[in-house]
Amino acid sequence: MKFQESFKALSDPTRRAILDLLKGGAMTAGDIASKFDMTAATVSHHLSVLRDAKFISDDRRGKYIYYELNMSVLDEILGWITALRGGKEG
Repeated sequence: MKFQESFKALSDPTRRAILDLLKGGAMTAGDIASKFDMTAATVSHHLSVLRDAKFISDDRRGKYIYYELNMSVLDEILGWITALRGGKEG
């Protein structure tokens, strides 16, 4: 895993908000963009960063692309953080 790319993707509050939105399930870019006061191109850029960091995946369904969380990357980060703590929780 490329932690630098992962943490860069997580460093932006808009990208964290997008991840939070996707907790509820897959959404189209248009659905995601409607939740923010920014251009569709800006939202597309954020989606691209999240996709490149493997936090989200995309799936074309007809004429729409749906984005959804990729929990395996989050699990890897959590595992790394847990290992830093010596495997101890809370």
